[in-house]
Amino acid sequence: MASDVCKDSAVLINRPIYPFQFISEPPAASPSSLPLLPISASSSSSSSSSSSSCDQPWVPSSPLAPLAEQLLFAVVCTAKKRRSAATMAGDQLQVLNALDLAKTQWYHFTAIVIAGMGFFTDAYDLFCISLVTKLLGRIYYFDRDSPTPGTLPPKVAAAVNGVAFCGTLSGQLFFGWLGDKLGRKKVYGMTLMLMVICSLASGLSFGHDPKGVIATLCFFRFWLGFGIGGDYPLSATIMSEYANKRTRGAFIAAVFAMQGFGILTGGIVALIVSAAFKSRFDAPAYEFNREGSTVSQADYIWRIILMMGALPAALTYYWRMKMPETARYTALVAKNAKKAAADMSKVLQVDIVEEQTKVEQLTMKEANSFGLFSREFARRHGLHLVGTTTTWFLLDIAFYSQNLFQKDIFSAIGWIPKAATMNAIEEVFRIARAQTLIALCGTVPGYWFTVALIDTIGRFTIQLMGFFFMTVFMLGLAIPYNHWTTHHVGFVIMYGFTFFFANFGPNSTTFIVPAEIFPARLRSTCHGISAAAGKAGAIVGAFGFLYAAQNSTDPTKRDKGYPAGIGVRNALFVLAACNFLGVIFTFLVPESKGRSLEEMSGENEEEEQMESAAPHNRTMPA
Repeated sequence: MASDVCKDSAVLINRPIYPFQFISEPPAASPSSLPLLPISASSSSSSSSSSSSCDQPWVPSSPLAPLAEQLLFAVVCTAKKRRSAATMAGDQLQVLNALDLAKTQWYHFTAIVIAGMGFFTDAYDLFCISLVTKLLGRIYYFDRDSPTPGTLPPKVAAAVNGVAFCGTLSGQLFFGWLGDKLGRKKVYGMTLMLMVICSLASGLSFGHDPKGVIATLCFFRFWLGFGIGGDYPLSATIMSEYANKRTRGAFIAAVFAMQGFGILTGGIVALIVSAAFKSRFDAPAYEFNREGSTVSQADYIWRIILMMGALPAALTYYWRMKMPETARYTALVAKNAKKAAADMSKVLQVDIVEEQTKVEQLTMKEANSFGLFSREFARRHGLHLVGTTTTWFLLDIAFYSQNLFQKDIFSAIGWIPKAATMNAIEEVFRIARAQTLIALCGTVPGYWFTVALIDTIGRFTIQLMGFFFMTVFMLGLAIPYNHWTTHHVGFVIMYGFTFFFANFGPNSTTFIVPAEIFPARLRSTCHGISAAAGKAGAIVGAFGFLYAAQNSTDPTKRDKGYPAGIGVRNALFVLAACNFLGVIFTFLVPESKGRSLEEMSGENEEEEQMESAAPHNRTMPA
């Protein structure tokens, strides 16, 4: 037994280190948490025959020294795992190894900004509509006989709030699939131009009557959402394929964190625009002058706010087109080793040898040939896809309900005055101020906590923790709901914490993980499917919460035209239940911290390795 140990342990000291070679380091562990190893006198001669023996139950050879034997054979298994990782790295293309082990360089930050500005625009365009829906109701659905200002009818409000999500869902599926067929770069430009054109067109919505204006607005917001949908899988996939494995999570999270700045900027733009119009066109409150409370110039406010979303997208178009195609797509999908090596040699500023023969060998393996709807995909990645889709779906029901209907919740607790006590421009200003405060205190910090800690504590832990605390704070809002109606500051603080743990939690990780765990030829497609499931949840939130939050007993506290719902308190209980289900389904999502994309997807492993690894990869991370 000692000779076997010495032989295997010597690998740790005498094995040479090659350039770009990936060596998997074991996690730090205390003696009590070390793996239980198969130790017995009869099995010592075969202990080095297979690395899989390290996964068998530990049987001590003597009750007097179990800990010593466990420590000794932990070294043996560590050696075997490192040799296995070294073998895998030997099969890895040099260009991909170079990307995995590259130091953080200027091009990483450039890629974050270029991809992140797309997400900045996405968030601005999706959430700015909630700032102006009240104004749209006052302008286009004014009723001089009503004691309250005009509001969008239920079906119209649902369409205005939800049509962009319908477009986003379609775009995620279509452009996700197209990104794997045509390449990430080619499709990237299409989505950006669509966003620019439709942002401008949304603000220019035309018509001779309210139905015409709203119909035109919904048409352009659908196609705006279609372009935004394509940005999700492409931005995530491009960033994951550019990043090194040590800080990949932080880089993808930083791209997604731009969503927080987009939400914040939407509130700031609405504050500036409404404040400027308010100082120039002052008007009485609705209760004093119904017609005069909405000046004709107010129609420009919502148009300017929507059109401003085109600016950041237009500014980044040139730089997106200058980005080279990712090496993983070029090598593993397009099978062009020469171009992959040339592109990354410029990016990394090192000489990388093209390996066309190795590319052809890798892509001919069965592990790199099965399709999305194959039995092999279901065996290797089926539960992964179930995990990423269900968690994103459940998260977005709660997250988008919170974001889109902040104005309704703030009105319900009295934080925003009753509409009749304000003029139209004042109401826009108050809603924007509330949304900006929540974004500044809860939304933005949560994203950047994820950026700072995701490669330290891991995706799985952050997602589990986020869902758990979202459940806790939702219940903290719902159970003593009547108390919060008279303690507005406390309600806003609790509400802010739910946003913080959404963003320092599943709102970030559900975006990151699908870009890491699937094969390169299916990565964009699977991310698009996962994101589309999320937008299905957003549609449930956008259409369902609007009706559900209506007061169930007092008609005077409902929005005009809406039937009785379950009330805000019960709606919060439903959102808490969605978050709790998210905790459960998180256990289907594997941990990808510190592992290369090819290691996670099995693209460069031998078939027999995949056979033994598949069951483990389908479960919660070790």
